[in-house]
This record gives sequence, C-alpha cells and structure tokens, in this order.
Amino acid sequence: MVTKNQIKLVVNLKQKKYRTQHGLFVVEGEKTVSELLNAGVKPFGLFVDAVEKGADFNNPELVSSAILKQMSSLSSPNGVLGVFHIPVLKSIDETDWVVALDAVRDPGNLGTIIRLCDWFGIPNLVCSQDTVDCFNPKVLQATMGSIARVNVTYADLEVYLKKTALPVYGAFMDGDSVYQQKLPPKGVLVMGNEANGVSETVGGLVTSRISIPQYGKTTTESLNVATATAILLNEIRR
Repeated sequence: MVTKNQIKLVVNLKQKKYRTQHGLFVVEGEKTVSELLNAGVKPFGLFVDAVEKGADFNNPELVSSAILKQMSSLSSPNGVLGVFHIPVLKSIDETDWVVALDAVRDPGNLGTIIRLCDWFGIPNLVCSQDTVDCFNPKVLQATMGSIARVNVTYADLEVYLKKTALPVYGAFMDGDSVYQQKLPPKGVLVMGNEANGVSETVGGLVTSRISIPQYGKTTTESLNVATATAILLNEIRR
C-alpha cells in the first residue's frame, strides 16, 4: 500500500532541490525504467498501474491509476514509474571525444543530446552549472533511457577547458566549415546556449571554431542545438 509520504516524495522529486536533498530521481515508462535497471542503476521504488500490470519487474508496488496520476509528471501516465538513486559520478574519461554544453536550458534539447551521445558512442557529457538538470523529468523523458549509458558531469566549464589537454572545438556561426576539417580521434566539442551560442568567456578557450555551412537561401538564423550536435557528431565519427 502506497503511503501519502511516498506520494509526496515522488511529487517533490519533480523539483531539483528535492532531487539533490534525497539523492533520488523519477523516470516514467516501461522502456526507460528497464534501461536503468539493466544498466545497474539502483532502484528506490517501482510503481506499476494495478490494472495494466504490463511491466515485468521484481516486486513492483501495484497502484491505482488515480495514484499514479498524482505521482506522474505526464498528463497521461503510461503505467510505470520508477524512483532511482542518483548514480555516483565517475571521473571524466578523455580517451575519446567529450561533448561540453555551455548553458543549454531546454530540457528537450539536453535529453536529445544525451541520446545522441549514446548513439554515437560518446561516453562523457560535461555540462556548465547553468545547464538544465539532467534528472529533470522532461530531460529524462527525452533521453529514452540513454541517461543510463552516458556519464553526465556538471562542472565549471571554464575551469574544465583550461585543464584539459584535449583540443577544444566550438560550434559557431562564423566558424570554419566542419566539412573542411581533419578532426582528431579525440577532443572536446563545445555546444552553446539556444539563444546566444557559446559564451564569450568559454569561446576564448576554444582552439578551433567550426560551423555547419548553410546551403539554403532562407533567413534561418541558426540550427537547433540538438540538431547541430547530431550533425557534428556524425562528422566526428565519420
């Protein structure tokens, strides 16, 4: 039987301060919950709609649709909700490419970028402190479970870029075409804020400014940051 305190805890975990306080986060959907379990992320509690019972988990808490709706961040809950312990941070592995985000604020963009890192085999993502929290429910929804396989670290981006021995590539509108570059086997790719791009201070630490050339004759100002990340990671791996 789910208690009022359990429901309150799950609802509170929608806010970053409570996720930090309790060291817990919430994900929804059978696929995402399964991905986290398979990756060895420690569960705190699993809640499954008692009517649907579609999910095959060990000893989940069966709850009514009404209670699941109280706990859920979704307008239409999908029958499975998991509460997990926030994993212990690993050190940043610089034996491959690292993606670094400078003040990316949109949850959907961050979630998609985490998923892209997973797809292209980029094991580490470094986020500035003012980038949206990777355990935000909307971010987790967009990762489709990839959060389980990408090491996401929050750091002072300027300090990190000053310390790294890797070449640092930054995405800029006025950079050199990425298609003209001979990209190294490892480096850091810096992607900037949705509205303002890479900040001036972080930009000063970039060793190579690259861009995606525009072929259309439209007045489109720039690409969405997640779309741009996909194109650049494709070039890195190609």
